[in-house]
Amino acid sequence: MDYNFKAIEKKWQKQWVDNKTYKVEIDNNRPKYYVLDMFPYPSGAGLHVGHPLGYIASDIYSRFKRLNGFNVLHPMGYDAYGLPAEQFAIQTGQHPAITTEKNLNRYREQLDKIGFCYDWDREIRTCEPDYYKWTQWAFTEMFNHYYNNKTQKAESIDSLIKEFEANGTQNIDASETEALSFTADEWKVKSDKEQQEVLLNYRLAYLADTMVNWCPALGTVLANDEVKDGLSERGGHPVEQKLMRQWLLRVSAYSERLLQGLNDVDWTDSLKEMQRNWIGKSEGAEMKFKVKDSDVVMDIFTTRADTVFGVTFMVLAPESDLTSQLTTPEQKDAVDAYIKATAKRTERERQAEVDKVTGVFSGSYAINPLNGEEIPIWVGDYVLAGYGTGAVMAVPGHDTRDFKFARQFNLPIVQVVIPEGEEATDTATWDDSKDSKAGTMVNSDFLNGLSVPEAIAKTKTYIKEQGVGDVKINYRLRDAIFSRQRYWGEPFPVYYKDGMPQMVDAADLPMQLPEVDKFLPTEDGEPPLGRAKNWVYKDAYPLELNTMPGFAGSSAYYLRYMDPKNDTALVGKEANEYWQDVDLYIGGTEHATGHLIYSRFWNKFLFDTGNVIKDEPYKKLINQGMIQGRSNFVYRINGTNKFVSLNLKDEYETTALHVDVNIVHNDVLDTEKFRNWNPEYKDAEFVLEEDDKYICGWAVEKMSKSMFNVVNPDDIVEDYGADTLRLYEMFLGPLEQSKPWNTNGIDGVHKFLRKAWRLFFDAEGNVNISDEKVTKDELKTLHKTIKKISDDIGHFSFNTCVSAFMICVNELTEQKCNKREILEGLTTLLAPFAPHISEELWSTLGHLTSVCDAAWPVFEPSHLVEANFSYPVSFNGKMRFKLEMPVDASKEQIEEAVKTHESAQKWLEGKSIRKMIIVPKKIINVVVG
Repeated sequence: MDYNFKAIEKKWQKQWVDNKTYKVEIDNNRPKYYVLDMFPYPSGAGLHVGHPLGYIASDIYSRFKRLNGFNVLHPMGYDAYGLPAEQFAIQTGQHPAITTEKNLNRYREQLDKIGFCYDWDREIRTCEPDYYKWTQWAFTEMFNHYYNNKTQKAESIDSLIKEFEANGTQNIDASETEALSFTADEWKVKSDKEQQEVLLNYRLAYLADTMVNWCPALGTVLANDEVKDGLSERGGHPVEQKLMRQWLLRVSAYSERLLQGLNDVDWTDSLKEMQRNWIGKSEGAEMKFKVKDSDVVMDIFTTRADTVFGVTFMVLAPESDLTSQLTTPEQKDAVDAYIKATAKRTERERQAEVDKVTGVFSGSYAINPLNGEEIPIWVGDYVLAGYGTGAVMAVPGHDTRDFKFARQFNLPIVQVVIPEGEEATDTATWDDSKDSKAGTMVNSDFLNGLSVPEAIAKTKTYIKEQGVGDVKINYRLRDAIFSRQRYWGEPFPVYYKDGMPQMVDAADLPMQLPEVDKFLPTEDGEPPLGRAKNWVYKDAYPLELNTMPGFAGSSAYYLRYMDPKNDTALVGKEANEYWQDVDLYIGGTEHATGHLIYSRFWNKFLFDTGNVIKDEPYKKLINQGMIQGRSNFVYRINGTNKFVSLNLKDEYETTALHVDVNIVHNDVLDTEKFRNWNPEYKDAEFVLEEDDKYICGWAVEKMSKSMFNVVNPDDIVEDYGADTLRLYEMFLGPLEQSKPWNTNGIDGVHKFLRKAWRLFFDAEGNVNISDEKVTKDELKTLHKTIKKISDDIGHFSFNTCVSAFMICVNELTEQKCNKREILEGLTTLLAPFAPHISEELWSTLGHLTSVCDAAWPVFEPSHLVEANFSYPVSFNGKMRFKLEMPVDASKEQIEEAVKTHESAQKWLEGKSIRKMIIVPKKIINVVVG
C-alpha cells in the first residue's frame, strides 16, 4: 500500500468534521488548557507559507496537551473589519461585507487543508453583530465608569456623581484629563450639559480634542502603526497631524497596573521590556517656570530636577496649547509655518529621527525658578504634547537631543555634572552631551559638590519647600484614540442629546451598520455614516458617525471564544471560571505594544467590574519569527531578450530580474513555464549550463508579491501534502527566529514520511505489523525518542523534534522493526506534527478511535540504561581493539578479560604487562614493555 497523502488527508479531514473530533466542552473531570493564536485579518491574497508558522506551532502544542490528558480549547476566528476591505469597496462599489465574506471563505479553505485542530463551532468574526454587540457593551461600561486612584480600580460613574453632590472634588483622587476643583454647591448649580462635560473629564471612555494622524486621501484617522515615513501604509498617501474631537479610552489610568502585571506573566524579557518602555514610567518633579511679562506659568516635568542650573532654553511641543499663547506677534508667521510642517510627521517618526533637528523661537522667555535667569522658549518637534506637560527644560550639557538642538541654533551649553573619573572641560569642545547619571555637581549653587543622588534628593526637598514644584510620577503611555472616520467598523452605541453623548440602551444592542450609497465621506466632510438615512436613535437623536478602530474587536476576543453562543453576557460565569485565561498565546512581535497593551487594559477593566475572574489575560506568550521569502533571479543580457545562467553571467553585461519562485525548483528554472509566465518573455532565449540547465540566482528578502517570492501553501499541500508542510515549517529553524523559506529542502521531509510509512508495510504494500516481543535496541530507540520529543515540545523546540523523528525512523528501519508496541508509540509521538498520516497509521494498527484520544507514551529511563559498555583497549596509548563488558564488571574481571582476549595476544607476545589503567565506562590502557 503506497503512501497516498492526497487521499489520506482528504479522508481524515472529512472524518474530523463528521465526528466533531475537535469540539470541546467544559469538562470538570479534566484540567483545562487554552491555546490561542492571534487571529488573522483575511486579505484577498489569502495565506502564504509564512502565515501558518505560528498556527502550526500552536496546533502541535494543542494536540500534545490533549494527548497528555488536558481538555484543550483551541479556537480560531477572524479580525474581519479593516481599511483594505473598505478601500476596495470605495474603488469597486462592492459592499465590504461581500469582499470580507469571500476572503474569510478563502482563508477557511486554506486553513482546513493544513489540518488544524480548531473547534470551528466557536468561530468568531468581528464584523458579525452578535460579536460586536459585546464590544459595544464593553464601551458602554467604560463610559459609565471612572478610575479611582485611591482604590486602584474602575468604579461606577454614579458613585463619582454622589461624591460630587456631597463634597465636590475635595476628596477625589481620580484619573482625569485635567485637574478640576469645585464645591458640592457649585456642582449642584451646574446645568445638565455642564455636569456631563465635567464627567467626560473622568470617564474611561470619553470625548476630547486630541492630535491624530489624519489622512485626507483616505478620509480617516490612522493608528501610528498604519503610518510610515509620513505616508499611509495603505496607498502611500500623505498623513498630517490634526486636532480633532475623538473618542478615547483612558488606558493611561491603568499604567501602573499594566506595568506591575508584567511581573506575573511568562513572557520573554525582550517583550516585557518593550511594554515597559511603551508604558514609560518616570519618577521626577514637576516644576513651575513663570513666563516673563506674562501671567502664564509653565509646569515642566523632569526626572532630573538637580540639573535645573544647566537649563539654557525651554522647548514646547508644536501642538501644545502654550505654543500659541507664548508666540509673540513677531514670531507668529515662523511658528505657524513650523507647526504646519511638523503636522506631516507622526509622533513615532519624530521620536525615532534623532538626527533630524528642527525648531523655531517663540519670542518669549521663561524665568528659572532657582536662579531667576531668563530662558528663551523654543518650539521643537522632538517634544510631544502628550508626555508630561508638552514642554521640557532643555539641559544640553547632559541630554543628547538637547545638545543637538543647542548646537543647531547656537544656544548656550552649561556643564552641571562632572562624570566620575573626569574633570570639567570647555563645552565648546564637546562632540556630544556628557553622561549625568553619576558624578559631582558643579555650576549649581547650593548643590555644588554633591553627588547626583544627593543632589536629586536635595532639589526635590528644596522645590517643595519653596513652593516652585512637587514630586511626581509620570507615564509615557497615552490614552487610546478610539474613533475612525470609516464605514467598515463597529458602530458606536452613542447618540447625542443637546450635543452631549449618551449611551444607547443595552436592550437596543447591537447597533448595526446602516446601508449607505457610497463608502466615502459626505460632501460636508462627515464620515461615511453621515450618508445613512434615518441614522437616529428613537426617531429623534443623532447617532455617532464615527466607527470603532480595528483593535476594538481584537481586545476581548479571547474571552468570547470561551462562550461564543452566549446571548446574555460576553462570557458566562461558568465558562470563565473553567477556562479562566489563556495558557499559551502565540503571535507576531508587531503586536507587542498596541494590541497587547489594549487587550490587557480591556481585561483589567472587566476584572474590576466583576465580569472576569483573572486580572491578566495571557499567562505565556511566544512570538514566532517570520518566514522570509527566498527570491530567485534570472539574468537578462542587456538590450536583448536572452537570459544567461547564473554561473555564466559574468561573461556578459546583464540585469538581474526577479522571477516567480513557483516556476523554479532547486534553483533550476523551468524555461518553458518562464516563457508562458509573462508575454514579454514568450520568445526568450537561454544560455544554459553544461548540463542544459538554467540556474537562477537567489536572495533572502521579505515575502512579497512584487518580488514574486510568495509561496502559496496550497501548492505545497498539492505537491507534498499538509503533513509535509507542517513538518517542514517546523524543521526550518527555531520557532522564535526568522528564517528563509527554501523549497529545496522539502523533499527530505517528504521522504522521511514515506520512510516512516514503510515501517508498517512489506515490500508488496501489505500491512506488516508484528505482535512479537520487542528487543532492547527497539525499546532504547523508542524511549530516547519519547524523552527527546517530550522535552523539546515542552521547550517549543519543534525543529529539533523533526530531527529526532528522522533519527528514530532510520534506527527502526535498520532494526527492521515492525513491532506493534514500538509503532504505536511512534505514531502517537508523530500525531501532533503530522496528524493525517498518524490517523491513518493508527487505524492501520487496528484502532477504531482517533489518535487524538490516545495517551502520550510514558518515558521509562530503564530502557536507556546500558547493560554493557564497549571499552576501547589501547596498548601503550594506541587503540587496538574493543572489549564488550558488563557495566558493573569489577576491575579484576576487566583485567582478566583483557589478558585472555584473543586480540590481545598479538600485542602481549614476548612482553609483560607493567600496568593496566582502567577508567570505568571510559577506556582501558595497557602499558607493556
